[in-house]
Amino acid sequence: MSTEATDIATLVKNIALEARAASLTLANVPSEQKNRAILRLAELIEENVPFLQSENTKDLAAGETAGLTGAMLNRLQLNEKRIAGMVEGARQVAALPDPVGESLDTYKHPQDFTIEKVRVPIGVIGIIYESRPNVTVDCAILCLKSGNASILRGGKEAFHTNTALAALVSRALEEAGLPSKAVQFIPTTDRAALNTLLKLNEQIQCIIPRGGEGLIRFVSENSTIPVIKHYDGICTLYVDKAADAAMAESIVVNAKTQYPSVCNAAENLLVHREVLAFHLPQIARGLVAKGVTLKADPEAAATLEAAGIDCEPATEEDWSTEYLDLTISIKVVGSNEEAMSFINKYGSSHSDAIITADPETAAEFLNGVDSSTVYWNVSTRFTDGFEFGLGAEIGISTDRLHARGPMGLRELCSYKYKVVGNGQIRS
Repeated sequence: MSTEATDIATLVKNIALEARAASLTLANVPSEQKNRAILRLAELIEENVPFLQSENTKDLAAGETAGLTGAMLNRLQLNEKRIAGMVEGARQVAALPDPVGESLDTYKHPQDFTIEKVRVPIGVIGIIYESRPNVTVDCAILCLKSGNASILRGGKEAFHTNTALAALVSRALEEAGLPSKAVQFIPTTDRAALNTLLKLNEQIQCIIPRGGEGLIRFVSENSTIPVIKHYDGICTLYVDKAADAAMAESIVVNAKTQYPSVCNAAENLLVHREVLAFHLPQIARGLVAKGVTLKADPEAAATLEAAGIDCEPATEEDWSTEYLDLTISIKVVGSNEEAMSFINKYGSSHSDAIITADPETAAEFLNGVDSSTVYWNVSTRFTDGFEFGLGAEIGISTDRLHARGPMGLRELCSYKYKVVGNGQIRS
């Protein structure tokens, strides 16, 4: 190992040791003190908008030089709306109930002692993420409120912005009298830092990767620490034969175009054969007006061409492709069962929706689709911690252990048993 790699490994190990020590303190900090730090961070962000945007400009310029796509640059940008979102998210999290110490269950043993199941922090959480600098704040405040120390490792494309935000987090912690090492940002983009971080299972209890499939697979395959993840956001909308045409168009266009580069944007559209000729052209025109490229199976393509709407042929590979851009694949189905089968085969267990006026069909879909979030007459774009009333979110899990869907404060906790008696022994 080179001297530089050794130095980086030592740096990361020290960060993890400091985080573990801070986590033991943080687990017993009163809610009021944690909230004070979070609210102070919101103030500091508002007070430092020009500085944050100047640092973000450096990252955007470097990203353009490096040839980042428009979608990637969009994710990277820290505009006033996103800054306001970070501030509001912080204040929402401060206002939420503290999950730490919540009693989950109580059992009175026959020998007259009490067993109580209590919610507790996980410990130290490592978050590895790309592009979006707002993740720095979202993850810091959620971990802090739930009593966890956090180690943040952002991507090189947002290094200046992340560094500036992390400095504000540290300042807020110190001003609230909390350990400054409770939230730490790894100050290097060298891959050696990530390789070291993923092996520190004695100090770090959980890893959460946020980014593209390549990053998430690398983390999952190289970590000796439990990983909570989702690989893809292959979300599908199903327009049932009982769907209202105007509602279908509105939901589909929103789910695809409102923010196409995120994991809860729609990638596939299924249309019931009985309403194909009427519903699909109307929906397709709404999509094309927003610049969406349509890829269609032969039956959908024939309907679109008859209506004078251009499309490209869809391939088998398209059904499981996460475009993260203004492209959608369209397939015709003959039943709710066929739609559910398609989603369970090609989807990524993220977010899927049915548009229908038939409650029985909707109930069947809601129960039969094996995804973390399933919608009836609602855009998939709502799969988000902020929208789910969780404040910010630390990520969206498509795993089944131990959390699914948007992860807020409670999902960042484990539990332990407190047993209280007066001298009982087991015979």
